[in-house]
Amino acid sequence: MKNKSKKVFITGSGSGLGMDAAITLARRGHIVYASVHYESEIEKLRTIAKSENLNLHAFKLDILEENDRKIILDYNFDVFISNSAIGDSGSVADIDISRIRNVFETNVFCNLHMIQLALEKMVALKSGRIIILSSIVGRIPMPFLSPYCASKFSLECFATCLKYELKILNKLSGTNIKVALIEPGAYATGFNKENNSKKYEWMYTNSYFSKYADLIRKYEIKIWNFLEQKPYTSIIKKYVKCVEDKHLKFRYTSPWWQSSFIQLLRIFGL
Repeated sequence: MKNKSKKVFITGSGSGLGMDAAITLARRGHIVYASVHYESEIEKLRTIAKSENLNLHAFKLDILEENDRKIILDYNFDVFISNSAIGDSGSVADIDISRIRNVFETNVFCNLHMIQLALEKMVALKSGRIIILSSIVGRIPMPFLSPYCASKFSLECFATCLKYELKILNKLSGTNIKVALIEPGAYATGFNKENNSKKYEWMYTNSYFSKYADLIRKYEIKIWNFLEQKPYTSIIKKYVKCVEDKHLKFRYTSPWWQSSFIQLLRIFGL
């Protein structure tokens, strides 16, 4: 690879985009510290690392646990990718608030804890990159997906504030710390459909939409079958760009046609 090898710490790399990103970055010569949520996810990454002689180190880290979060302080890294996320679904009108709180605990609060710990290391070293996994639905929400959408909207806000705050810090203290967002569209990782299905655990019997649940479900299946992309190559390239681009942009979005559609919706105030 042309770019200098970097040390990358990435959370949520036990499956989906996080796993593909960790493996791809390691294949490009970067040193990758790949944290996973479940012990069972470690072996696959270690097997790939061993078979391909990659500098990829997999280990368990539950960002919900304070002691686990502090593990990040034991590592030296140039780039931190805040990739961990969960989702849920349901109508704003009647979803149990505890379900929304659960999503925010992981996607917002615990990710912010991790970001602050990563920044603690970077401020001491006076350089680094914070990469935050958001989503296209963090800019334009979808009905019945509000817990996930709202958590990503929150991350967009925190990332934007952090961008301007780091500009001030960099100017005043001589640091060189940047932040960027990755905004994936709909990819066929199984994550979207799993989140959408969660509301049907209760929506048939305990919702204003109970009588229409089958109709909504059939419509959603059609929408996701149309939207979801596979393979994930285009979005994994954005992870790579976030790590390797000499001049870091603030937003990296893919696939392009979904991103363009979102821009049009925003222009027309939708």
